Amino acid sequence: MADFPDNLRYSVEHEWVDGATPATVGVTSVAADALGDVVYLELPEVGATIEAGTVVGEIESTKSVSELYSPVSGTVVEVNQAAIDDPAVVNSAPFTEGWLFKVDVTGTGQLLSAEEYSQHAG
Repeated sequence: MADFPDNLRYSVEHEWVDGATPATVGVTSVAADALGDVVYLELPEVGATIEAGTVVGEIESTKSVSELYSPVSGTVVEVNQAAIDDPAVVNSAPFTEGWLFKVDVTGTGQLLSAEEYSQHAG
């Protein structure tokens, strides 16, 4: 079973969020592995207002296209241009350099602890 950082919270859709201000959002190693080689990212625009649990973008891989859900509500304040330029970083470093966007959080969806997510991801 994979290890998931304890300092993050996780959605059932396989996204993670940290507790920083602004909060950083990414996809988990489970999602990155399931997707295969990520080749394209469509992320929300800076300034966009997003809602927890809603589709905010897409991740395209050599296997498929997957919707990206936001684990939090708020305003997007930054996107990871390095990940847009080199989407493979989502596979190689999903919890660090492969983050996707940052949000000034106004609310959260249902989030799981690392232990709960580990059980969910099975």
